[in-house]
Amino acid sequence: MHEIQSLSKEELGELELLSKKIRGQVLQMIFKAQSGHPGGSLSSVDLILVLYKKIMKLCKDWNECPEWSNRDRFVLSKGHASATLYSVLCECEYFCPTEIDSFRQLGARLQGHPSNEHLPGIEVPSGSLGQGLSLANGLALALKLDKNPSRVFVLMGDGELQEGQVWEAAMSSKHYNLNNVIAIVDRNRYQIDGSTEEIMGLEPLADKWKAFGWQVLEINGHDIHEIYEAYQKAINISEEKASPVMIIANTVKGKGVSFMENTAAWHGKAPTEDDYKKAIQELNK
Repeated sequence: MHEIQSLSKEELGELELLSKKIRGQVLQMIFKAQSGHPGGSLSSVDLILVLYKKIMKLCKDWNECPEWSNRDRFVLSKGHASATLYSVLCECEYFCPTEIDSFRQLGARLQGHPSNEHLPGIEVPSGSLGQGLSLANGLALALKLDKNPSRVFVLMGDGELQEGQVWEAAMSSKHYNLNNVIAIVDRNRYQIDGSTEEIMGLEPLADKWKAFGWQVLEINGHDIHEIYEAYQKAINISEEKASPVMIIANTVKGKGVSFMENTAAWHGKAPTEDDYKKAIQELNK
């Protein structure tokens, strides 16, 4: 068991500033490309930011550093939130900030969905919804076979939990006692066509994961302190219970921009120039 650490006032302040910066950058990328998914990208910012800045073992010199094999792995199952991942990877110095404006441009490395053939920091290509946990299981099994203590973190959207493959993967995680898998659900309650509960209800979601043998935590996915502590608790639980852990993070679709929040219409729509200016003004308050 590892002692649960708390963020200092300075660390919290830094992360809160970075969170605003990344949200602004996500909007900038999608506005410039006139293509992308602002709603689910904005809801996942804090989850990805804290994971990369405070939890994961990173290898910035991709495939070249001495600690390459010891890095933690991350799978963005909801690959349409790539703008957030790219912004965080840029903040972690995986690539030059000048590339940010190339998002979704023809021939650019920052493709609409993450591709491991193009950009350092990407473990696997993703975005075909429902497949991320299966990919994470494969990575985790390989690590177990190699007796490698590294972990696999996978961020899933709640809409994709309506896919049958997710639950087959959930059974596999428990069957093979993959305690090196920590999954996070970005529970913003909206998918492209509307409310998840109207389209195909997921509740009681925590009970479903528990029934599949997972250990489950539920958190506020925008409370940076709570996110940081939950990741640490999940690591402790995975070691103590020899079980995969699910973190259900309750979030807000379009978080940080009032007219985008809790609105399915902003799942995959780029802002106009007026929308973009209003959104940036809100973030800068």
